[in-house]
Amino acid sequence: AADAGQAVALAERIGYPVALKVISPDLPHKSEAGGVRLNLGDAQAVREGFAQMMAAVRQAHPEARIEGALVQQMAPPGQEVIVGVVRDPLFGPLVMFGSGGVEVEALGDVAFALAPLTAPDREHLLTSTWAGRRLAGFRHIPPADREAVAEVLARLAQLAADFPQIAEMEINPLRVLAPGRGAVALDVRVRVGEGG
Repeated sequence: AADAGQAVALAERIGYPVALKVISPDLPHKSEAGGVRLNLGDAQAVREGFAQMMAAVRQAHPEARIEGALVQQMAPPGQEVIVGVVRDPLFGPLVMFGSGGVEVEALGDVAFALAPLTAPDREHLLTSTWAGRRLAGFRHIPPADREAVAEVLARLAQLAADFPQIAEMEINPLRVLAPGRGAVALDVRVRVGEGG
């Protein structure tokens, strides 16, 4: 959406509640820049959220190119993890898994494995991190769809193998829903290199 009016029109079509996310190639971490608004339940909230978000981003990063805002339906609740691929010049694609969302920098809970991934490789990624162990549920945290995460890891490794021009890819966060319900990518970044 280029403006608040377009954001409202899209929200009406998608259905409330919605999330707004700033679109800018200069802001890889939208939430840290003030570029995310969540659970907007009506047209007035979308208008106000759009204006507040754009003002916050412009104040925090006046040099950033802002292309508008993404309007998305709110995802169901779940656990947030990070999955990704980084291409090492010596070893090739490395698959990453760990705690996602804002936890990724705070906790440093990330593990890597060489692609392609075998079933034991995926299992190792899931069991060697707190994020993976937490998928089984912990105290007040309900269990999440561990099998969906293993499938995402396998597909991500295959994607990196099939497209060597992918230098980096990060899904952060990947919202993991209740068991049997799958997972939803909430934010994705891809950097293309000269591979191949």
